[in-house]
Amino acid sequence: MAAARPTNPWLILLGLALGVSISNAFGRFAYGLILPSMKSSLGWSLTQSGWLNTANSIGYIVGSILTLLLIRHFSPSRLFASGTVATALCLLATGFDESLVFQTACRTLVGLFGALSFVSGGVLAASLFQSHARKNALAIALYFGGGGGFGIALCGATLPTMLDAFGPQYWDWAWIGVGLAALVICPFSVWASTELNETEHDAALPSIPPVRRMLGQLGGYALFGLGYIVYVTFISVWMKEQHSSVLLTTATWMVLGFSIMASPFVWRGVLARFSSGMPLALILSGVALGSALPILVPSGYGLILSALVFGLSVFMPPTAVTSFVRQNVEQPDWGATISFFTVIFAISQALGPIGAGVIGDITGEIGDSLVVASAVLLVGALCAAMQKPLIREAAKPS
Repeated sequence: MAAARPTNPWLILLGLALGVSISNAFGRFAYGLILPSMKSSLGWSLTQSGWLNTANSIGYIVGSILTLLLIRHFSPSRLFASGTVATALCLLATGFDESLVFQTACRTLVGLFGALSFVSGGVLAASLFQSHARKNALAIALYFGGGGGFGIALCGATLPTMLDAFGPQYWDWAWIGVGLAALVICPFSVWASTELNETEHDAALPSIPPVRRMLGQLGGYALFGLGYIVYVTFISVWMKEQHSSVLLTTATWMVLGFSIMASPFVWRGVLARFSSGMPLALILSGVALGSALPILVPSGYGLILSALVFGLSVFMPPTAVTSFVRQNVEQPDWGATISFFTVIFAISQALGPIGAGVIGDITGEIGDSLVVASAVLLVGALCAAMQKPLIREAAKPS
């Protein structure tokens, strides 16, 4: 893939990363902050609450597959721009009807268009600094973590206070506010993508990834999708059940956002050192610990520490998978292999929220689902730890 040289690559990267604020932070994580108010006002069960993020994940599956088909015929910049704007509009629409059917449709479309934006934006970010390997790797990591962390911190700083001041019945205005914030960001993100609108893309049919030789890494990534989404969806519901203050909720989500922003710098040494599944194993161990800490240390300190540990790890598995593929698979097969990982992740992610909701309804305690999620993540870490390099050191692609 070749791209025209932009005059302001770091500014363009900022615009692309802010697109992740829309597709991931607003599109996926904000639901966890608004959910307690929606659940209280609309009388939802935990299963119904989990279902909406499962619907979002189903949309993400469809969007991921759709992106892989469309990117052979349309430029990544066009897909990124259309996906980002459509995600913002669907977020805004979420505040206009309380019916479960309408909410399901909105969450599904947010997932679909969010995947279109996120995946194609990753292609654009990877086209920056191609002649400088370290800058290129940093750009990809900052794309995944920087914009998402900023969006989560922004939501954490505003939504809990707003809903506490006006009451849970104003959950619809929270979504309208999120949608308007996304629309404000859109022009900058669209501009960034148009600066890379001459990016070429490979129209060749994808090759078949070496699945049998990557079962450890695939298993780890699948269990990551199944486990991490439980914390994202239900941590605020659990905090409300524990009568946590608005200040603590705000602080927890802001720490989560800022630690996500810092995570690329924490893990880049580990990612560069290993060509096996060890980076993913270590990262999943961090996600597992962060998920369990609210239950293991049931206090405000435990929640803040949980947000810190979880945030420093949760956005890094895609980077770990990308690094693994780049070091172990021939360059012409990178796209197809990473895409295969993405689809596996998306399918497993769809099962997590509704499964956690069912467990919470059966036991009467959503904290039990956090513990189960932590155990799932630890199994994923074990799977990844068993993954060996696919090729010998001397044969790695540069």
